[in-house]
Amino acid sequence: MKKMFYPALFHKAEEGGFWVSFPDIPECLTQGDDMTQAYEMATDALGLALTSREKEQQPIPAASEPSAIFPEPDSFLVVIEFDMLAYRKRTSSRAVKKTLSIPEWLNEAAMAMDLNFSQVLQEALLAKIQM
Repeated sequence: MKKMFYPALFHKAEEGGFWVSFPDIPECLTQGDDMTQAYEMATDALGLALTSREKEQQPIPAASEPSAIFPEPDSFLVVIEFDMLAYRKRTSSRAVKKTLSIPEWLNEAAMAMDLNFSQVLQEALLAKIQM
């Protein structure tokens, strides 16, 4: 899955900092004490909202065109870059055991090279997923 870009509205909070909303994902709200923290929190909130929708088999909404969004006073538009694969790598480290079969000659050749089978499989799967 490639990177996605979702428009977010950064609203100035009365107590300082920003609160963030996503026009395309109404349930996705977050906040931050400053611009940097608000952006990082927005990225994490977006990841949580999108993965929750996937788990619940809800559709992932297409991102609106930024030019179609008109911020209210005291708010401004920021496009959030989101990489689902990077998010999953960062937030899900649970290992899953898999049993597989390979030809004996391939097993012997790999063992002779002292290859880590789990690492090779992970690298190959990542290469396929990032196509």
